[in-house]
Amino acid sequence: MKKIIVMIGIGFLLLTGCTKKEEGKQTIGVVQIVEHTSLNTIRDSFLDEMNVLGYDEDCFELQSAGGDESTLNTIVQKFVSDDKDCIVAIATSSAQVAAKYEDQLPVVFSAVSDPIGAGLLKDPNAPERNITGTSDEVQVDQILDLALQIQPDMKTIGVLYSSSEANSAVYVQQLEKLCEEKGLKLVKRSITAVSDLQSAMQSLSADVEAIFVPNDNTIASSMPILVKIAKEKKIPVYAGADSMVQDGAFATVGIDYEELGRETARMVDQVLKGKEIRGIPVKVFKDDLNIYMNKDRLIELDITLPKSITDNERLHMVGEK
Repeated sequence: MKKIIVMIGIGFLLLTGCTKKEEGKQTIGVVQIVEHTSLNTIRDSFLDEMNVLGYDEDCFELQSAGGDESTLNTIVQKFVSDDKDCIVAIATSSAQVAAKYEDQLPVVFSAVSDPIGAGLLKDPNAPERNITGTSDEVQVDQILDLALQIQPDMKTIGVLYSSSEANSAVYVQQLEKLCEEKGLKLVKRSITAVSDLQSAMQSLSADVEAIFVPNDNTIASSMPILVKIAKEKKIPVYAGADSMVQDGAFATVGIDYEELGRETARMVDQVLKGKEIRGIPVKVFKDDLNIYMNKDRLIELDITLPKSITDNERLHMVGEK
């Protein structure tokens, strides 16, 4: 699907107008908090699948808030005033803002790790509000197990996350519990802004044998900084998303973000065809996950993978985008 994207100011994308093939006029507002590989992958695969389902490219108004919460609010308010037929909110912060207007138009979110913890829904299996979507819940236990298969003698692991992102805090709590169960020492570093990332990464990498970063939007939008230090220190970085591995992290166990975007599109199609959101449960991808490993990092780290990984049919060796 050919996409026409026009930059309007810092952090903005725009596509306007709409005709739905054979079904009259419908418009969809799509908003993401920031630009980075994970969220862009979801957006692009969403648009591709919507095209397959019969929607023209001019059905969509695409906006990115450039990481600014006030801009995010302005974007969503405009979608509401423009009387969109549906809002697609990519990532937790986008969904939380869009949810304020669910009494006026349906909201379908994508890549919300914890819909309950984010205050969006009480029961994702039976949405009680005019909201549903797809969850990219990170399987922290499987990622830690992967790290221990690769580094069986590891005693200390670090975690780097943004203190302002609710989804990241949830994963840190999970990692704390898992490390306690496995007798691992966990060293935590949090950041409040991208400007903190370099010093936090430098400090953390001096104290640990590996680092875990959840699918944290602040960090994901600044992966080159993290990767540069990880390469200098020769320390493995296990990430929360396959796209972060494509951006230079070492490895993860996770979902296919393209499929997440496609599933989001299929949900939106149901909503636009009249199905009540209350009958569309949140889709959580927990099973049949893949191992994603950056082949360049593997060579640089001079790691020999165990047979349990090399023989795994779900192993995907990826290069950097």
